[in-house]
Amino acid sequence: MSLATEALYFAATVLLILGLKRMSSPRSARSGILWAGAGMVLAVIAAFAFSTRGYGMYSPLAGVGVSWPRLGLIAVAVAVGGVPAWWTGRKVAITDMPQMVAIYNGLGGGAAATIGAVELYSGHAYSGPLAFPVIAVLGVLVGTVAFGGSLVGFLKLQGWMGTVRIAGRHAMNGLMLAAVLALGVASIFRSSPGVIGMPVSWSISFFVLGSFIVGFLATLPIGGADMPVVISTYNACIGLAVALEGFVIQNPAMIIAGTVVGAAGSLLTFLMARAMNRTVRHVWFSDFGDQKAAAAVGLAQTMKSLEPQDAAAIMAYSDDIIIAPGYGLAVAQAQHKLWEMVQMLQKRGVKVRFAIHPVAGRMPGHMSVLLAEAGVPYDLIYDLEEINGDFANADVALVIGANDVVNPAARTDKSSPIYGMPILNVDQAKQVLVIKRGKGSGFSGVENELFFDPNTQMVFGDAQRVITKMIQSLKEI
Repeated sequence: MSLATEALYFAATVLLILGLKRMSSPRSARSGILWAGAGMVLAVIAAFAFSTRGYGMYSPLAGVGVSWPRLGLIAVAVAVGGVPAWWTGRKVAITDMPQMVAIYNGLGGGAAATIGAVELYSGHAYSGPLAFPVIAVLGVLVGTVAFGGSLVGFLKLQGWMGTVRIAGRHAMNGLMLAAVLALGVASIFRSSPGVIGMPVSWSISFFVLGSFIVGFLATLPIGGADMPVVISTYNACIGLAVALEGFVIQNPAMIIAGTVVGAAGSLLTFLMARAMNRTVRHVWFSDFGDQKAAAAVGLAQTMKSLEPQDAAAIMAYSDDIIIAPGYGLAVAQAQHKLWEMVQMLQKRGVKVRFAIHPVAGRMPGHMSVLLAEAGVPYDLIYDLEEINGDFANADVALVIGANDVVNPAARTDKSSPIYGMPILNVDQAKQVLVIKRGKGSGFSGVENELFFDPNTQMVFGDAQRVITKMIQSLKEI
């Protein structure tokens, strides 16, 4: 590898790491994306330069190189994938962002798995030390499982698939995984087709197919409320797969970027699970969401409703308001109207802040992205730990489309599936206003005690229409 190529890889790695670091804060996330994007551009340039000069001395492809016609085909492939991705990325609605993240992450895992499969099929992975086919097989397993699972996540978030639970699924999935691992072991030893009595090319093919089925089946029974944790888990797996295949083809950018993404995804997975007061194992194997409406048992099943005009009047004469946004805000695309209303309240001297639960929405950071898109200043946005103690002093807690993350059953009902999950303490405010489209339960299927609380009043309707009416009323007050 030439010194120039090594320098490009080093610069790309630094930009990727710094970009990821800047994404940890809403204030610097936009620039972090640009930095990481620049790093990826440099990594692609370095990969092209690397390809034209042959592979490293320890690579299975050492001395092979890639011809310019093949580089032309690579460029065509980049265009075929890049142009639609650019267009869909610009056009996708914020409500569809979680499923876009799920499917694009999955495609990343599929791409990493494809690299490993090609190395195995071509025989290049077997020309070096035993470590190369072992790592290639591991990369294919992790990447393909993540691809299959991410596809299910996309279908669920898109509303094209519900939760599917098959009797005896854990034993079935365990047997399937054992068979896949046996095929993986057989794929490592190219010269020993007798390991399970089939040619190695067959072993590889069934191994890839089986890995996909494992990921697909493992994700089927997981409810929509757990999708943020599932997406984060698969993101970590995809980073690992990329790093593993980076070792196989001796690509430093893939190794470092994959390791960083895998580590960050793993940390995020555990943080998200902790925010729900659950373990990662519980998320994957507990059948969360089976106990529908458990939280509302014994409550008078009545909700007090309020007209938008009356809700606006209550807020206009308040001193301190805390807003808890949820997925309903994204569905209604009401973030811009909400910010307009907040600015009107601020002009009247009302203190307004936003409270963000770690798992609000359908993916990590969903609500922060939504509010940032509307231009809400970052100093008005607070995490659960920062603002939870302030609800008791708030005149009004305004809940917009949130459900499970504000459900008091998490504190009071030991029989509830969400018992013990940290929630936003909106029920402690002097008055609670909830904007909600209907009377249904949340994405987890658990009824919300908050809606029946004597201190809570419901404002039914699409969030954008309701807030528009509130704005009109504020203008008339």
